[in-house]
Amino acid sequence: MSLAIFDLDNTLISIDSDHAWGEFLLEQGAVDPVAYREANERFMADYNAGTLDMAAFLEMALKPLAENTPEQLAAWHQQFMVSKIEPNILPKAEELLARHRTKGDTLLIITATNRFITAPIANRLGVDDLIAVDPEIVDGRYTGRVAGTPSYREGKVTRLKQWLEGQEFTMDGAWFYSDSHNDLPLLEQVEHPVAVDPDDTLRKVAEERQWRIMSLRD
Repeated sequence: MSLAIFDLDNTLISIDSDHAWGEFLLEQGAVDPVAYREANERFMADYNAGTLDMAAFLEMALKPLAENTPEQLAAWHQQFMVSKIEPNILPKAEELLARHRTKGDTLLIITATNRFITAPIANRLGVDDLIAVDPEIVDGRYTGRVAGTPSYREGKVTRLKQWLEGQEFTMDGAWFYSDSHNDLPLLEQVEHPVAVDPDDTLRKVAEERQWRIMSLRD
């Protein structure tokens, strides 16, 4: 039995759920239609380029959580799952999860997207363990701030090590599946790094290091 770790966005699902949530909020009229769209697109481009200012992005991304009630957020997320997530769950990704599950591996999603967005997606995929950016909650409401270390780039390694402290197993024989060069710090930590429909930078590294490259797209 090994640890099988999966990135979420553009790996197990065919979209970036953080960006898609921003698009969803725009469709609901919940955010400024000009400023938010411009920022959402700019931050997505910065992420792809490996230049994302995570603190600045989270300030924008977590603000709508603080500005709306838990009830409103829950209602929106149900709609979001139906309209944005369900159509973009990859059947081959579900088959990959099932293969690891059958082997008795422990499944873990680790994502730079926040837990509000991703916890229901992980639940839908049948993955019990999730490491995500944790939005701070005080008295049942989101504050717009982050609790702990964001699980982004080197932060994924930090958060994984913290998570492992409470587990009975180690990284021995671990797998990590990701599409993004932003995940190189964690890919370099595992015995079985797998580039899944990788971006150009990750594909180049994977080819140089003879890592497995695979596709979960039809």
